Amino acid sequence: MRAPDCLVRLLFALACGLLLPVTQAFAEAPCRVAFDMGSSGIRAGASNSSAVTRSSIDYLAPLRAGRGLDEVIEPTIEALRELPQQAGFSPDCLRVGGGFSAWRLALQHDAGKLVASLGRIHAQSGVAVLVIPQRVEGAYGYYGARKLLGERLTSSHVLDIGGGSLQVAGERTAFGQALGQKIWHQKLCQAIRHTTEQPCALQPMTRRQLARARALLSTELHGIGSALPEKVSMTAISRPVTHGVAPAVAHLLGKPAHEEQLARRDLTAAIGKLARLTPKQATARLKLPHQHAPYLLSDMLLVEGLMQATRGQTLQIAEVDLTNLPGLLEDDRAFQWGGNYGCYLERLWQLGLQAYTSDPATCHAAGLPSR
Repeated sequence: MRAPDCLVRLLFALACGLLLPVTQAFAEAPCRVAFDMGSSGIRAGASNSSAVTRSSIDYLAPLRAGRGLDEVIEPTIEALRELPQQAGFSPDCLRVGGGFSAWRLALQHDAGKLVASLGRIHAQSGVAVLVIPQRVEGAYGYYGARKLLGERLTSSHVLDIGGGSLQVAGERTAFGQALGQKIWHQKLCQAIRHTTEQPCALQPMTRRQLARARALLSTELHGIGSALPEKVSMTAISRPVTHGVAPAVAHLLGKPAHEEQLARRDLTAAIGKLARLTPKQATARLKLPHQHAPYLLSDMLLVEGLMQATRGQTLQIAEVDLTNLPGLLEDDRAFQWGGNYGCYLERLWQLGLQAYTSDPATCHAAGLPSR
């Protein structure tokens, strides 16, 4: 479900630094603690501290296996309690969690079960966890990248590939899809190898199989043209590209490592070379860590498809430790929902992702749903 245009404009205005009065007022407001709850764990930050603490929790694995999130609820509660203590955050700060790709998947699979789990998390940790729409996550990403890169960000959009979703986010437009590294790899395993094993061995792949993979990706990315109608240039900021795709292309083609841009023609050529190798040959030749090797070919195909879909010939490369924390900490709507969480959970049950984009001011007094 798409966020209303007014919300998107508000978030992108924030990303561009146009809400100075809001930022000044924010400095005088009560302190805030935010939790960035992604597919592989939780990161915690505060408005009055530079500290960031982390906890690793694999949310995607049980979802992909059809088990839901039951087994990770207790570790989540424990992390939400302990991370602020580890960082020394004040217990009086307002606390909100942003649930991203894995939480959107859980909502899609069983909204009632997720609402009950969120109520339990809130009751035992004091943290109101919101399921954040994809477009809002994109706005967080662009804001965070601008904050970290400053003038080094010369492209119109940033490309952030996570485990469960990807975002191509810019100043005024964004595209997001539940097609992160692990989700895309899973789709390829099913389409090419006809297996649910995760991860699977995709290599070697024939030209016909590569063509099938590219056709599948084109279908998955069909909405990108309407979401990004203008000319797009991208800076890739996430580890699947900066630590995987870019250095692998350089190695396979004998080019200098650590270049700051990647040409699509080079990526396509490298895919042709890598596809012919077995996983063992690829690991030995590229000296890849074992846990990253199965995803490299699918990552390269994903980046190539994104460049083709956005009509880009080159991709800028800039590694940053990007989180959703800066955007979430300055998101007044999120903290308004944190103060009226019973109403939010009722709307999450009724409206799905649109619960976040509805107006907290229209809520009546509401307790936590008893479902």
